Formats: sequence, structure tokens, C-alpha cells
Amino acid sequence: MSDFNRDNNRTVWFEIPVVELERATAFHTAVLAVKVEKQSFDGFEFSVMEHADGNGGCLVPNPDEVTDKGPLLYLNVQGRIKDAVKMVQEDGGSVSQDVHPIGPHGFRDLVMDSEDNRMALHSEVDA
Repeated sequence: MSDFNRDNNRTVWFEIPVVELERATAFHTAVLAVKVEKQSFDGFEFSVMEHADGNGGCLVPNPDEVTDKGPLLYLNVQGRIKDAVKMVQEDGGSVSQDVHPIGPHGFRDLVMDSEDNRMALHSEVDA
């Protein structure tokens, strides 16, 4: 993630669930006219959309979430992820998955907001 993105944008990443990764990668490459590249982390394959100077996102094989949950929005809580998780719980939300590393991309915590919307809180540091 660029410094500008990290410091100035509230939304820093998104995940689009897909049924078939190859088909979805080809579709998004054609429609968006950007490079969409397959990658893997800990044996999990996904495709990352080109995002050198701005917000980025990826396609993740997760057929169970394609129709009813949709894309996963990452919100920027740079340097204060633990405090943000505490605030989620104090202000009517809930934690779906505790803070955990996401490879070289920092840390995330999956939460439900006060309106029952699923989202990820993101920080490059576990603080």
C-alpha cells in the first residue's frame, strides 16, 4: 500500500468473493483494463488487482459468500487496530475474527458494525 493511500484513505482494500478464480480473474482484467495477477499465501490462491498508486483489492475463491455477503471492505485504522476493535465492541458491533496477520500486508480484524455489516479493520502494524 502506498503511503498516500495509508495516510489519506478510509477504505484501503476490498475483497470480492468468487466461485471460479480463473474466470473471475479474466473477467476483471477485461472489464477494468488493469493487470489482475494470481498470487498465493500459505497455500491460498487469490488474484490481486493492480493498485500501485491507489486503493487495491483482490478476488478470493469463496463461493459461499458470492451472493449473500458480497465484497469485503477494508477500513483504515492505521496504528490503532486494537483500540478500534475495542471501540467496535463498545459501540454496538461485534468481532467475527480476532486481529491476525495477513502476510506482508499487515493485520486485519473481521468485525460486524452496529448495522450488521461485515467489514475488515486494517493496519500495517499490530498496535
